[in-house]
Amino acid sequence: MRRLVLASALVVLVAFAAGPASAGPGSLVMVPVSASGLSPLSSPPCSATPGTGSALQPIPELFPNSEVEPWVDVSPVDGDGDSIVGDVVAGLYQQDRWSNGGARDNVASISFDGGTTWQQLTFSGLTECGGGEFDRNTDPWLSFAPNGDLHLMHLVLDIVPPPGQEGGFGPNAMIAQKIPAAAFADGVIAPAEVGAPITLARDDDGDLHDKNSMTADPTNSNNVYAVWDFLTIPEGHQLNPERGFGNLIGFGFESVTLFTRSTDAGASWSEPRIIYNPGGNNQTIGNQIVVSPDGTLFDFFDEILNFRNDDGPPQFDLNLSMKFSPDQGTTWLPRGRPIRIADMLSIPIRDPDQPSAPGARDRHRTADIIPEVAVGPNTGTLYAVWQDGRFSGFVHNDIAFTMSTDGGRTWSAPIKVNQTPDSATGNNGHAFTPSVHVLPDGTSGCQLLRLPEQRAGRGDLHRPLVGSLPPGDGELRRRGKLGRPR
Repeated sequence: MRRLVLASALVVLVAFAAGPASAGPGSLVMVPVSASGLSPLSSPPCSATPGTGSALQPIPELFPNSEVEPWVDVSPVDGDGDSIVGDVVAGLYQQDRWSNGGARDNVASISFDGGTTWQQLTFSGLTECGGGEFDRNTDPWLSFAPNGDLHLMHLVLDIVPPPGQEGGFGPNAMIAQKIPAAAFADGVIAPAEVGAPITLARDDDGDLHDKNSMTADPTNSNNVYAVWDFLTIPEGHQLNPERGFGNLIGFGFESVTLFTRSTDAGASWSEPRIIYNPGGNNQTIGNQIVVSPDGTLFDFFDEILNFRNDDGPPQFDLNLSMKFSPDQGTTWLPRGRPIRIADMLSIPIRDPDQPSAPGARDRHRTADIIPEVAVGPNTGTLYAVWQDGRFSGFVHNDIAFTMSTDGGRTWSAPIKVNQTPDSATGNNGHAFTPSVHVLPDGTSGCQLLRLPEQRAGRGDLHRPLVGSLPPGDGELRRRGKLGRPR
Protein backbone atom coordinates (compact mmCIF):
# COMPACT_ATOMS: atom_id res chain seq x y z
CA MET A 1 0.00 0.00 0.00
CA ARG A 2 2.83 2.39 0.80
CA ARG A 3 4.35 1.85 -2.63
CA LEU A 4 1.00 2.59 -4.26
CA VAL A 5 0.66 5.86 -2.36
CA LEU A 6 4.15 6.95 -3.30
CA ALA A 7 3.61 6.03 -6.92
CA SER A 8 0.40 8.01 -7.17
CA ALA A 9 1.49 11.08 -5.24
CA LEU A 10 1.91 14.36 -7.07
CA VAL A 11 5.62 15.03 -7.47
CA VAL A 12 7.31 18.31 -8.32
CA LEU A 13 10.93 19.04 -9.13
CA VAL A 14 12.66 21.50 -6.80
CA ALA A 15 15.90 23.19 -7.88
CA PHE A 16 18.73 23.42 -5.36
CA ALA A 17 22.11 25.07 -5.83
CA ALA A 18 24.80 22.44 -6.29
CA GLY A 19 28.30 22.72 -4.87
CA PRO A 20 31.51 22.20 -6.87
CA ALA A 21 31.75 18.56 -5.88
CA SER A 22 28.45 17.67 -7.47
CA ALA A 23 27.82 19.56 -10.67
CA GLY A 24 29.95 22.67 -10.75
CA PRO A 25 29.59 26.06 -9.09
CA GLY A 26 26.23 27.70 -9.51
CA SER A 27 24.57 24.73 -11.20
CA LEU A 28 21.16 23.39 -10.18
CA VAL A 29 20.16 19.91 -9.11
CA MET A 30 16.52 18.91 -9.63
CA VAL A 31 15.20 16.97 -6.61
CA PRO A 32 11.72 15.35 -6.68
CA VAL A 33 9.49 16.37 -3.75
CA SER A 34 6.01 14.99 -3.01
CA ALA A 35 3.43 17.77 -3.13
CA SER A 36 0.58 15.51 -2.00
CA GLY A 37 -0.08 12.32 -0.08
CA LEU A 38 -3.07 10.25 0.92
CA SER A 39 -6.27 11.61 -0.55
CA PRO A 40 -8.08 14.14 1.67
CA LEU A 41 -11.39 13.00 0.09
CA SER A 42 -13.66 10.13 1.09
CA SER A 43 -17.12 8.69 0.49
CA PRO A 44 -19.35 9.86 2.02
CA PRO A 45 -19.70 12.73 1.38
CA CYS A 46 -18.15 12.15 -2.09
CA SER A 47 -20.31 10.37 -4.65
CA ALA A 48 -19.67 6.64 -4.28
CA THR A 49 -20.61 5.20 -7.68
CA PRO A 50 -21.60 7.93 -10.19
CA GLY A 51 -23.03 5.66 -12.90
CA THR A 52 -26.19 3.70 -13.70
CA GLY A 53 -24.74 0.25 -14.25
CA SER A 54 -26.19 0.20 -17.79
CA ALA A 55 -24.17 -0.66 -20.89
CA LEU A 56 -24.06 3.02 -21.83
CA GLN A 57 -23.28 4.28 -18.33
CA PRO A 58 -21.42 1.50 -16.49
CA ILE A 59 -20.32 1.75 -12.88
CA PRO A 60 -16.81 3.20 -13.10
CA GLU A 61 -13.66 2.19 -11.26
CA LEU A 62 -12.21 4.64 -8.75
CA PHE A 63 -8.46 5.16 -8.37
CA PRO A 64 -8.06 6.50 -4.81
CA ASN A 65 -4.96 8.53 -3.96
CA SER A 66 -4.36 9.32 -7.63
CA GLU A 67 -3.59 12.86 -8.79
CA VAL A 68 -3.67 13.70 -12.50
CA GLU A 69 -3.48 16.70 -14.83
CA PRO A 70 -1.62 19.01 -12.45
CA TRP A 71 -1.19 22.67 -13.42
CA VAL A 72 1.42 24.71 -11.52
CA ASP A 73 2.15 28.43 -11.33
CA VAL A 74 4.53 30.62 -9.31
CA SER A 75 3.55 33.91 -7.70
CA PRO A 76 5.38 36.88 -9.26
CA VAL A 77 5.40 38.80 -5.94
CA ASP A 78 6.60 38.31 -2.37
CA GLY A 79 3.22 36.97 -1.33
CA ASP A 80 4.15 35.74 2.14
CA GLY A 81 6.26 38.72 3.23
CA ASP A 82 9.57 36.87 3.62
CA SER A 83 11.39 39.14 1.13
CA ILE A 84 11.71 36.24 -1.35
CA VAL A 85 9.99 36.49 -4.73
CA GLY A 86 9.15 33.17 -6.35
CA ASP A 87 8.82 30.94 -3.30
CA VAL A 88 4.98 30.88 -3.32
CA VAL A 89 3.96 28.04 -5.64
CA ALA A 90 0.48 26.67 -6.32
CA GLY A 91 -0.71 23.53 -8.07
CA LEU A 92 -4.21 22.32 -8.90
CA TYR A 93 -5.01 18.73 -9.91
CA GLN A 94 -7.70 16.07 -10.13
CA GLN A 95 -7.89 14.05 -6.93
CA ASP A 96 -9.08 10.39 -7.05
CA ARG A 97 -9.67 9.84 -10.75
CA TRP A 98 -12.64 7.86 -12.09
CA SER A 99 -11.97 5.39 -14.93
CA ASN A 100 -14.49 6.99 -17.30
CA GLY A 101 -13.66 10.66 -16.75
CA GLY A 102 -13.21 13.28 -14.09
CA ALA A 103 -12.34 12.85 -10.44
CA ARG A 104 -13.98 13.11 -7.05
CA ASP A 105 -12.85 16.73 -6.93
CA ASN A 106 -9.98 19.06 -7.74
CA VAL A 107 -7.51 19.70 -4.92
CA ALA A 108 -4.79 22.34 -4.62
CA SER A 109 -1.30 22.13 -3.15
CA ILE A 110 0.32 25.38 -1.96
CA SER A 111 3.98 25.90 -1.05
CA PHE A 112 5.41 28.94 0.74
CA ASP A 113 9.06 27.82 0.59
CA GLY A 114 9.74 27.23 -3.10
CA GLY A 115 8.30 23.72 -3.18
CA THR A 116 10.06 22.14 -0.20
CA THR A 117 6.85 21.69 1.83
CA TRP A 118 3.21 21.79 0.76
CA GLN A 119 -0.27 22.44 2.15
CA GLN A 120 -3.17 20.56 0.55
CA LEU A 121 -6.37 22.56 0.09
CA THR A 122 -9.84 21.18 -0.60
CA PHE A 123 -12.79 23.21 -1.91
CA SER A 124 -16.39 23.77 -0.90
CA GLY A 125 -19.37 24.02 -3.23
CA LEU A 126 -17.98 22.18 -6.27
CA THR A 127 -18.69 18.44 -5.98
CA GLU A 128 -20.54 16.42 -3.36
CA CYS A 129 -17.20 16.05 -1.56
CA GLY A 130 -17.50 19.67 -0.47
CA GLY A 131 -21.27 20.07 -0.30
CA GLY A 132 -21.65 20.91 -3.99
CA GLU A 133 -24.12 19.68 -6.58
CA PHE A 134 -21.97 17.70 -9.01
CA ASP A 135 -20.52 14.18 -8.93
CA ARG A 136 -17.15 15.06 -10.44
CA ASN A 137 -14.56 17.74 -11.11
CA THR A 138 -11.89 17.88 -13.83
CA ASP A 139 -9.74 20.13 -16.07
CA PRO A 140 -7.97 22.00 -13.24
CA TRP A 141 -6.31 25.32 -14.09
CA LEU A 142 -4.83 28.21 -12.13
CA SER A 143 -2.95 31.43 -12.81
CA PHE A 144 -1.31 34.07 -10.62
CA ALA A 145 -2.03 37.74 -11.36
CA PRO A 146 0.84 40.26 -11.17
CA ASN A 147 -0.48 41.49 -7.79
CA GLY A 148 -0.40 37.95 -6.30
CA ASP A 149 -4.10 37.05 -6.64
CA LEU A 150 -4.55 33.38 -7.56
CA HIS A 151 -7.32 32.58 -10.04
CA LEU A 152 -8.62 29.01 -10.41
CA MET A 153 -10.89 27.25 -12.89
CA HIS A 154 -12.76 23.93 -12.75
CA LEU A 155 -15.09 21.91 -14.96
CA VAL A 156 -17.71 20.24 -12.73
CA LEU A 157 -19.91 17.58 -14.27
CA ASP A 158 -22.21 14.61 -13.92
CA ILE A 159 -21.59 11.63 -16.19
CA VAL A 160 -25.18 10.36 -16.13
CA PRO A 161 -27.54 12.25 -18.49
CA PRO A 162 -30.78 13.67 -17.09
CA PRO A 163 -33.96 11.53 -17.02
CA GLY A 164 -35.42 10.80 -20.45
CA GLN A 165 -32.12 11.38 -22.25
CA GLU A 166 -30.30 8.16 -23.05
CA GLY A 167 -27.13 9.69 -24.56
CA GLY A 168 -25.20 12.90 -24.46
CA PHE A 169 -23.61 14.39 -21.37
CA GLY A 170 -24.88 15.05 -17.89
CA PRO A 171 -25.16 18.56 -16.43
CA ASN A 172 -21.83 20.40 -16.47
CA ALA A 173 -20.49 23.86 -15.70
CA MET A 174 -17.36 26.00 -15.90
CA ILE A 175 -16.45 27.45 -12.50
CA ALA A 176 -14.08 30.28 -11.51
CA GLN A 177 -12.63 30.93 -8.06
CA LYS A 178 -10.10 33.31 -6.54
CA ILE A 179 -7.70 33.24 -3.61
CA PRO A 180 -6.80 36.91 -2.95
CA ALA A 181 -3.16 37.91 -2.54
CA ALA A 182 -3.75 38.84 1.11
CA ALA A 183 -4.55 35.20 1.94
CA PHE A 184 -0.91 34.21 1.35
CA ALA A 185 0.53 36.71 3.84
CA ASP A 186 0.57 34.40 6.88
CA GLY A 187 1.98 31.34 5.13
CA VAL A 188 -1.20 29.25 5.23
CA ILE A 189 -4.48 29.31 3.29
CA ALA A 190 -7.62 28.94 5.40
CA PRO A 191 -10.75 27.55 3.67
CA ALA A 192 -12.61 30.78 4.44
CA GLU A 193 -10.04 32.71 2.40
CA VAL A 194 -10.99 30.90 -0.82
CA GLY A 195 -13.52 32.82 -2.87
CA ALA A 196 -16.97 31.38 -3.53
CA PRO A 197 -17.41 29.49 -6.83
CA ILE A 198 -18.66 31.63 -9.73
CA THR A 199 -20.47 29.83 -12.57
CA LEU A 200 -19.18 31.06 -15.94
CA ALA A 201 -21.33 28.77 -18.08
CA ARG A 202 -23.60 25.76 -17.58
CA ASP A 203 -25.32 23.18 -19.76
CA ASP A 204 -28.20 20.87 -18.80
CA ASP A 205 -29.18 19.78 -22.33
CA GLY A 206 -26.71 17.01 -23.11
CA ASP A 207 -23.89 19.14 -24.55
CA LEU A 208 -20.48 19.69 -22.95
CA HIS A 209 -18.21 22.53 -21.88
CA ASP A 210 -14.69 21.11 -22.07
CA LYS A 211 -10.90 21.62 -21.91
CA ASN A 212 -10.74 25.02 -20.24
CA SER A 213 -7.84 27.27 -19.34
CA MET A 214 -7.54 30.51 -17.38
CA THR A 215 -4.93 33.25 -17.78
CA ALA A 216 -4.36 36.19 -15.46
CA ASP A 217 -3.09 39.11 -17.56
CA PRO A 218 0.57 39.69 -16.57
CA THR A 219 0.24 43.33 -17.65
CA ASN A 220 -2.93 44.20 -15.68
CA SER A 221 -4.09 42.60 -12.42
CA ASN A 222 -7.71 43.49 -13.14
CA ASN A 223 -7.91 41.41 -16.32
CA VAL A 224 -8.40 37.63 -16.26
CA TYR A 225 -9.31 35.52 -19.29
CA ALA A 226 -10.97 32.10 -19.60
CA VAL A 227 -11.38 30.06 -22.77
CA TRP A 228 -12.67 26.58 -23.61
CA ASP A 229 -14.51 24.56 -26.25
CA PHE A 230 -18.23 23.88 -26.19
CA LEU A 231 -19.23 20.59 -27.76
CA THR A 232 -22.75 20.26 -29.14
CA ILE A 233 -24.06 16.95 -30.42
CA PRO A 234 -27.23 16.32 -32.41
CA GLU A 235 -30.45 15.42 -30.68
CA GLY A 236 -30.58 12.15 -32.61
CA HIS A 237 -27.39 10.96 -30.97
CA GLN A 238 -28.66 11.94 -27.55
CA LEU A 239 -31.88 9.99 -28.07
CA ASN A 240 -30.30 7.01 -29.86
CA PRO A 241 -26.68 6.79 -28.70
CA GLU A 242 -26.48 3.10 -29.66
CA ARG A 243 -26.26 4.23 -33.30
CA GLY A 244 -22.72 5.28 -32.48
CA PHE A 245 -20.20 7.59 -34.07
CA GLY A 246 -21.80 7.57 -37.50
CA ASN A 247 -24.85 9.28 -36.08
CA LEU A 248 -22.67 11.85 -34.32
CA ILE A 249 -20.70 12.97 -37.37
CA GLY A 250 -22.78 14.32 -40.20
CA PHE A 251 -25.84 15.55 -38.32
CA GLY A 252 -24.83 18.71 -36.48
CA PHE A 253 -21.76 17.85 -34.40
CA GLU A 254 -19.88 21.09 -33.60
CA SER A 255 -17.33 22.43 -31.14
CA VAL A 256 -16.76 26.17 -30.90
CA THR A 257 -14.32 28.22 -28.82
CA LEU A 258 -15.94 30.22 -26.01
CA PHE A 259 -14.27 33.17 -24.30
CA THR A 260 -15.06 35.21 -21.21
CA ARG A 261 -13.11 37.81 -19.27
CA SER A 262 -13.10 39.62 -15.98
CA THR A 263 -12.01 43.26 -15.80
CA ASP A 264 -12.45 43.56 -12.02
CA ALA A 265 -9.93 40.97 -10.80
CA GLY A 266 -12.34 38.03 -10.93
CA ALA A 267 -15.29 39.61 -9.08
CA SER A 268 -17.53 39.33 -12.15
CA TRP A 269 -17.29 37.87 -15.65
CA SER A 270 -18.64 38.74 -19.09
CA GLU A 271 -21.18 36.56 -20.83
CA PRO A 272 -19.26 33.82 -22.70
CA ARG A 273 -19.19 34.35 -26.45
CA ILE A 274 -17.97 32.47 -29.49
CA ILE A 275 -14.60 33.70 -30.76
CA TYR A 276 -14.15 30.94 -33.34
CA ASN A 277 -16.53 28.48 -34.97
CA PRO A 278 -14.74 25.90 -37.17
CA GLY A 279 -18.04 24.80 -38.71
CA GLY A 280 -20.14 21.67 -38.57
CA ASN A 281 -18.38 18.38 -37.87
CA ASN A 282 -15.18 20.20 -36.89
CA GLN A 283 -13.78 20.96 -33.47
CA THR A 284 -11.43 23.06 -31.37
CA ILE A 285 -9.85 21.66 -28.21
CA GLY A 286 -7.07 22.63 -25.81
CA ASN A 287 -7.59 26.39 -26.04
CA GLN A 288 -4.97 28.34 -24.08
CA ILE A 289 -4.31 32.09 -23.94
CA VAL A 290 -0.92 33.73 -23.44
CA VAL A 291 -0.39 37.50 -23.17
CA SER A 292 2.52 39.33 -24.78
CA PRO A 293 4.29 42.27 -23.09
CA ASP A 294 2.24 44.75 -25.15
CA GLY A 295 -1.05 43.23 -23.92
CA THR A 296 -1.93 41.26 -27.07
CA LEU A 297 -3.82 38.02 -26.36
CA PHE A 298 -2.98 34.87 -28.30
CA ASP A 299 -5.38 31.92 -28.17
CA PHE A 300 -3.74 28.66 -29.28
CA PHE A 301 -5.76 25.49 -29.86
CA ASP A 302 -5.91 22.20 -31.69
CA GLU A 303 -8.24 22.66 -34.65
CA ILE A 304 -9.59 19.24 -35.65
CA LEU A 305 -10.91 19.39 -39.20
CA ASN A 306 -13.08 16.63 -40.61
CA PHE A 307 -14.96 18.51 -43.33
CA ARG A 308 -13.68 21.96 -44.20
CA ASN A 309 -13.67 23.45 -47.72
CA ASP A 310 -10.73 25.80 -47.08
CA ASP A 311 -8.60 22.87 -45.85
CA GLY A 312 -9.10 20.46 -48.72
CA PRO A 313 -11.34 17.41 -49.10
CA PRO A 314 -12.94 15.43 -46.27
CA GLN A 315 -10.25 14.29 -43.87
CA PHE A 316 -9.28 14.02 -40.23
CA ASP A 317 -6.37 16.27 -39.43
CA LEU A 318 -5.17 18.10 -36.34
CA ASN A 319 -3.80 21.61 -36.67
CA LEU A 320 -1.94 23.83 -34.21
CA SER A 321 -3.92 27.00 -34.81
CA MET A 322 -4.08 30.49 -33.30
CA LYS A 323 -6.10 33.69 -33.15
CA PHE A 324 -5.05 36.93 -31.48
CA SER A 325 -6.71 39.94 -29.89
CA PRO A 326 -5.09 43.40 -29.81
CA ASP A 327 -7.72 44.79 -27.39
CA GLN A 328 -7.93 42.40 -24.40
CA GLY A 329 -10.44 40.11 -26.05
CA THR A 330 -12.91 42.52 -27.64
CA THR A 331 -11.79 41.71 -31.18
CA TRP A 332 -10.21 38.47 -32.45
CA LEU A 333 -8.14 38.23 -35.61
CA PRO A 334 -7.84 37.01 -38.25
CA ARG A 335 -11.53 37.07 -39.01
CA GLY A 336 -12.69 33.72 -40.33
CA ARG A 337 -10.13 30.93 -40.44
CA PRO A 338 -7.30 31.11 -37.87
CA ILE A 339 -3.57 31.11 -38.48
CA ARG A 340 -2.72 27.44 -38.99
CA ILE A 341 0.80 26.99 -37.69
CA ALA A 342 1.60 23.31 -38.16
CA ASP A 343 0.12 19.85 -38.43
CA MET A 344 0.03 17.90 -35.15
CA LEU A 345 0.95 14.31 -36.00
CA SER A 346 0.95 12.32 -32.77
CA ILE A 347 0.50 8.55 -32.66
CA PRO A 348 -0.98 6.37 -29.87
CA ILE A 349 1.31 5.49 -26.97
CA ARG A 350 1.09 1.90 -25.82
CA ASP A 351 2.72 0.20 -22.89
CA PRO A 352 5.57 -2.13 -23.98
CA ASP A 353 4.90 -4.22 -20.85
CA GLN A 354 1.31 -5.01 -21.93
CA PRO A 355 1.51 -6.10 -25.57
CA SER A 356 -1.47 -8.44 -25.17
CA ALA A 357 -3.75 -6.15 -23.18
CA PRO A 358 -7.40 -6.35 -24.36
CA GLY A 359 -8.90 -3.49 -26.32
CA ALA A 360 -7.15 -0.20 -25.68
CA ARG A 361 -6.15 -0.91 -22.08
CA ASP A 362 -2.47 -0.78 -23.05
CA ARG A 363 -2.86 2.79 -24.25
CA HIS A 364 -1.68 5.71 -22.15
CA ARG A 365 -3.79 8.84 -21.89
CA THR A 366 -1.37 11.66 -22.70
CA ALA A 367 -1.48 15.20 -24.09
CA ASP A 368 -1.44 13.72 -27.59
CA ILE A 369 -3.76 16.30 -29.15
CA ILE A 370 -3.12 19.20 -26.76
CA PRO A 371 -0.37 21.75 -27.56
CA GLU A 372 1.46 23.73 -24.88
CA VAL A 373 2.51 27.34 -25.46
CA ALA A 374 4.46 30.19 -23.89
CA VAL A 375 5.44 33.79 -24.60
CA GLY A 376 8.67 35.61 -23.81
CA PRO A 377 7.88 38.03 -20.96
CA ASN A 378 10.16 40.71 -22.43
CA THR A 379 10.51 39.90 -26.13
CA GLY A 380 7.00 38.69 -26.93
CA THR A 381 8.43 35.73 -28.85
CA LEU A 382 5.88 32.91 -29.04
CA TYR A 383 6.73 29.24 -28.45
CA ALA A 384 4.74 26.03 -28.95
CA VAL A 385 5.47 22.34 -28.28
CA TRP A 386 3.49 19.15 -28.87
CA GLN A 387 4.06 15.42 -29.29
CA ASP A 388 4.60 14.30 -32.87
CA GLY A 389 5.53 11.15 -34.78
CA ARG A 390 7.01 12.70 -37.92
CA PHE A 391 10.66 12.71 -36.81
CA SER A 392 10.77 8.94 -36.23
CA GLY A 393 8.77 7.95 -39.29
CA PHE A 394 5.80 7.45 -36.95
CA VAL A 395 7.52 4.74 -34.92
CA HIS A 396 7.38 6.76 -31.68
CA ASN A 397 6.42 10.26 -30.58
CA ASP A 398 8.99 13.00 -30.18
CA ILE A 399 8.45 16.58 -29.00
CA ALA A 400 8.02 19.15 -31.77
CA PHE A 401 9.00 22.78 -31.20
CA THR A 402 8.24 25.93 -33.18
CA MET A 403 8.57 29.66 -32.49
CA SER A 404 7.48 33.01 -33.89
CA THR A 405 9.24 36.36 -33.53
CA ASP A 406 6.67 38.44 -35.42
CA GLY A 407 3.53 38.11 -33.32
CA GLY A 408 2.48 34.75 -34.75
CA ARG A 409 2.33 35.79 -38.40
CA THR A 410 5.10 33.37 -39.39
CA TRP A 411 6.59 30.34 -37.62
CA SER A 412 9.79 28.34 -37.76
CA ALA A 413 9.70 24.83 -39.20
CA PRO A 414 9.00 22.30 -36.42
CA ILE A 415 12.12 20.67 -34.98
CA LYS A 416 12.65 17.79 -32.56
CA VAL A 417 13.88 18.90 -29.12
CA ASN A 418 14.10 15.63 -27.16
CA GLN A 419 17.10 13.34 -27.57
CA THR A 420 15.37 9.99 -28.14
CA PRO A 421 17.43 8.17 -30.79
CA ASP A 422 15.68 7.58 -34.08
CA SER A 423 16.61 3.89 -33.71
CA ALA A 424 14.14 3.40 -30.84
CA THR A 425 11.58 0.87 -32.03
CA GLY A 426 8.17 -0.45 -31.13
CA ASN A 427 6.63 1.35 -28.18
CA ASN A 428 9.97 2.21 -26.62
CA GLY A 429 11.29 5.76 -26.50
CA HIS A 430 8.02 7.71 -26.72
CA ALA A 431 8.29 11.35 -25.60
CA PHE A 432 5.01 12.93 -24.55
CA THR A 433 3.09 15.51 -22.49
CA PRO A 434 5.52 18.43 -22.95
CA SER A 435 5.37 21.86 -21.38
CA VAL A 436 7.36 24.98 -22.24
CA HIS A 437 8.36 28.07 -20.27
CA VAL A 438 10.45 31.17 -21.00
CA LEU A 439 12.67 33.17 -18.64
CA PRO A 440 13.01 36.96 -18.85
CA ASP A 441 16.41 36.60 -20.61
CA GLY A 442 14.76 34.59 -23.41
CA THR A 443 15.95 31.14 -22.33
CA SER A 444 13.20 28.65 -23.07
CA GLY A 445 12.80 25.38 -21.19
CA CYS A 446 10.89 22.24 -22.08
CA GLN A 447 9.80 19.48 -19.73
CA LEU A 448 8.42 16.18 -20.98
CA LEU A 449 7.80 12.55 -20.05
CA ARG A 450 9.50 9.71 -21.88
CA LEU A 451 9.41 5.93 -22.17
CA PRO A 452 13.06 4.85 -21.96
CA GLU A 453 14.46 2.88 -24.88
CA GLN A 454 14.25 -0.90 -24.36
CA ARG A 455 12.07 -0.30 -21.34
CA ALA A 456 10.00 -3.48 -21.32
CA GLY A 457 9.82 -5.04 -17.88
CA ARG A 458 11.68 -2.23 -16.10
CA GLY A 459 8.65 -0.65 -14.45
CA ASP A 460 9.78 2.99 -14.86
CA LEU A 461 7.07 4.17 -17.21
CA HIS A 462 7.10 7.95 -16.81
CA ARG A 463 10.63 9.28 -16.68
CA PRO A 464 10.59 13.10 -16.52
CA LEU A 465 13.12 15.04 -18.54
CA VAL A 466 13.85 18.73 -18.34
CA GLY A 467 16.16 20.97 -20.31
CA SER A 468 16.80 24.52 -21.42
CA LEU A 469 17.22 25.97 -24.85
CA PRO A 470 19.36 29.14 -25.00
CA PRO A 471 18.01 32.37 -26.48
CA GLY A 472 18.93 32.93 -30.09
CA ASP A 473 18.12 31.55 -33.53
CA GLY A 474 16.76 28.16 -34.51
CA GLU A 475 20.23 26.63 -34.85
CA LEU A 476 20.99 27.32 -31.20
CA ARG A 477 17.67 25.80 -30.25
CA ARG A 478 18.30 22.77 -32.43
CA ARG A 479 21.50 22.05 -30.52
CA GLY A 480 19.88 22.47 -27.09
CA LYS A 481 20.22 19.40 -24.88
CA LEU A 482 17.61 17.83 -22.67
CA GLY A 483 19.00 16.07 -19.64
CA ARG A 484 17.59 13.81 -16.96
CA PRO A 485 17.00 15.59 -13.62
CA ARG A 486 19.06 14.44 -10.68
